[in-house]
Amino acid sequence: MLPKAALVSALALLAVAVAAAPAPGIPSHYSGDAQKLADPTYGPIPGESDHYNYNWGLERPFPGNISDPVFPTEDGPPAANDHTWQNLLSAEWVIFEFYQQGIETFTDQDFIDAGMPNTTRRRLLEIRNNEAGHLRIFQNAISPTSVKPGPCRYVFPLTDPKTYLAFMTLIEVSSMAFLSGLVQEPTNSPMERGAMLAIAATETRHEVWALMDIWKTNPLGGPSDTSFPYARQVLYTTNSMIVPGSCPPENPEYPHPRQLLPYLSAASDTKSLAPGSTVRLNFTDPNNQPSFDDKTQYYAVFCHGLRNVSVPIETSAWPEEDIWITIPERFETKGVIVALIADRVGAPTKESVVAGPSMVMQQPLGLAAAMLGGGDAKP
Repeated sequence: MLPKAALVSALALLAVAVAAAPAPGIPSHYSGDAQKLADPTYGPIPGESDHYNYNWGLERPFPGNISDPVFPTEDGPPAANDHTWQNLLSAEWVIFEFYQQGIETFTDQDFIDAGMPNTTRRRLLEIRNNEAGHLRIFQNAISPTSVKPGPCRYVFPLTDPKTYLAFMTLIEVSSMAFLSGLVQEPTNSPMERGAMLAIAATETRHEVWALMDIWKTNPLGGPSDTSFPYARQVLYTTNSMIVPGSCPPENPEYPHPRQLLPYLSAASDTKSLAPGSTVRLNFTDPNNQPSFDDKTQYYAVFCHGLRNVSVPIETSAWPEEDIWITIPERFETKGVIVALIADRVGAPTKESVVAGPSMVMQQPLGLAAAMLGGGDAKP
């Protein structure tokens, strides 16, 4: 028989072990601590707390400091739009980590030495805080019968402040583009569409700050930003930033559903991506190259504002010969052009898209080519 002291000690250890065990339904390799995020009232509430505005520390702000997925707390089928919000949360982890790693990598002096305003890093911290708020908003939008995805590991261009801030500009315009696409999906309720538009407006403010303060350029983007209907195609391009195999295995497919389209870019020696420029195409993933049918006419489709323009392209000799396209001269040098390759004029369905999309920034005008290596990103 155990002595009384030993019995008390054993019971205490058992209690600790029981308390530390994850709840039923949570895989044993997780602690279960992330389950507190299933309560939408837990932690600072976006719109009611300055935690998502004026948090100046380097440590990851809530809920970005909790990296496990949140598992369902109720039985039943997923809500109608859970996949949409799971897609948005997975994309938001990419954006949040981009800002978090940037402020960890670069100091105030790094940005000043690169010719940026002395407030640059502080603004990036504030944007990082906003993105943490987006994480919480998207977590709360997913029903209790579905998994709330956790973060993966990511690779970003952190070689120098200018390259980092150029990529920031691309991320923000991409966010605006895919949110404009998600709003168009018929399953969204009016409230959900309103929430997406509100987030898109915040991303626009981030972009306007970068255009004015960092790039010293006119932030006005013409009468309409670009509306692109196939949001998941834009989201899929962010997989290029995810370290393969690094996502929690319980995360849903990202994005869902997805088409696995070949990535599309201009060649690295491109000097200009302005309207009227002729550009050599590059399909950047060697393991996912397009396949063209000799009997099919393909088109480069350029979406800008609320319209698109299709230009026939020659693909019969590819890959032995490069594919060249000319960006329509009729476009204004404002906002962003979304380029893709389709097998039908205007890419009227998502299935007609065979490669892309690719974001072609027009503000500041030389930045897109500079990011490819064809110029210098100048503030």
